Amino acid sequence: MVRLDTLLGVGLLFRIGDKIVYPMHGAGIIEAIEEKEILGEKQQYYIMKMPVGNMQVMIPMEKVSNLGIRQVVDMHALERVMEILRREEDDLGISWNRRYRRNMEKMRTGDIYQVAAVVRELMHREKEKGLSTGERKMLDNARQILLSELVLVKDIDEEQATHLLEQVVNS
Repeated sequence: MVRLDTLLGVGLLFRIGDKIVYPMHGAGIIEAIEEKEILGEKQQYYIMKMPVGNMQVMIPMEKVSNLGIRQVVDMHALERVMEILRREEDDLGISWNRRYRRNMEKMRTGDIYQVAAVVRELMHREKEKGLSTGERKMLDNARQILLSELVLVKDIDEEQATHLLEQVVNS
């Protein structure tokens, strides 16, 4: 029997059915591994279906480690996320562009704890002072990323995940 990774000629980090997170995009489930020709070059791709937004994303297998793709967190890590969401805002007195740059750096890490901190800070700021257009877009993106992972870890739908997020941040 030939192993799939040998057949494809690349190391196989993830398998069909794995739940993964693509930083700056969100969480999804690998539905297939396919060879595609794009701009005359054949490559192997993970085909990931994202439950939030109902999108499909093609991820080049040879670039997976450089993209920061990881498995979704477990329930223990999710509890820590909830603790982060319950904390008070900690960016008081920071200028808009410093706060924006700092939050963007957190988002790029793909670390769920960093994304949760961005969601918490921007949701609190939105309630207290409102958000600029750029921060509003960042909050929407961070929420989508966090919600997509909540959906997969807790096996709930997007509406339930949204309700849970609102409840935890406002507690």
